[in-house]
Amino acid sequence: MILPISNYSSNVKFSSEPNNEEKKLPYSKDTLLKNNLGTRARITMDKVTNAFTVYPVKGLRGSRNSNFYEFLTMGTVPYLIGSGMLMAVFMGPNGKYNPFSSAKAKALGKKMALGVLFYGVMKEIAKSFVTKPVQLLTGVDTTVPYAKFIYELPESIDDTDITSIEYHQAMESTEFPRWDLLYGDESKGETRNFRYDKIAKKLGMGDKLNDSDQEVKQRIKEIVVKTMTAKNLSSYLWGALGVCVAFQTPWEDFFNTKGFAKSTKQFGRSLWESMKEFYNGNGSGLRKHCGKLLLGIAALSSILGVTNVMSSSKKPSKLDSADIIEKDRKYVVN
Repeated sequence: MILPISNYSSNVKFSSEPNNEEKKLPYSKDTLLKNNLGTRARITMDKVTNAFTVYPVKGLRGSRNSNFYEFLTMGTVPYLIGSGMLMAVFMGPNGKYNPFSSAKAKALGKKMALGVLFYGVMKEIAKSFVTKPVQLLTGVDTTVPYAKFIYELPESIDDTDITSIEYHQAMESTEFPRWDLLYGDESKGETRNFRYDKIAKKLGMGDKLNDSDQEVKQRIKEIVVKTMTAKNLSSYLWGALGVCVAFQTPWEDFFNTKGFAKSTKQFGRSLWESMKEFYNGNGSGLRKHCGKLLLGIAALSSILGVTNVMSSSKKPSKLDSADIIEKDRKYVVN
């Protein structure tokens, strides 16, 4: 008898020899995850690893289980390869230049490498400039992740119970959010609507609602849509700011520093001096203030984004029956 085994690193099961023991996937059902740095790092590592290994192989084999999630995840591959090629354009032919041109090309290539790194880092960090204030003010975590447990289609007559894990966000679909994952687990002592109760209280809708989930779901959708738009727009501006900082002159001191310990110390100094140089600017007129202008636009985009989200989260007016029913009119109840 042929039994399925699990490949933990790729989260996919394949048929194999009978004496191999089955390894279990980390989740056995759709599971809401904690939205912290450790979880996000683990999800990113899993996606990048699979994007370079498992997903391309499945696609090239014409697997019936290859899907749109895997296609989107593989978008990381051309981004990283393209970034490397962009740097190689300046770093590769250095040996054919004269010493002066070679030094200039080498310095520019290193700054490009740093710019690619800072662009990615600032884009990710900048998203929290919108999502975290929104979460604090409304109680809605628009990026809370969950692990989706999938039963895949058999690829041969010997395959049974082939499963895999995909990582999504509970609010990534505004039409079909995973409301079910936001309900509390009563076996753990959680009340069914405890998350919705917190959101309702934050939004000023009251803290003793009978059906808080039904009251806040439409409001949550509005908040998610506006937050997604704001974070996407502002993250590109912050990414551009990161690239600009990477191209400042003080980084040349870091590139010329030898030794790990010295390089680590010099990195902090070069970063600080580069930020100062970017902010203070060089030359005169508008050129001198370009850094301040870009920083102001990036910061303003995040602030306006959060403000726009909160404009749909105002405390609703509390109407009494006396405000609705006119006492001097007659009413008929059918």
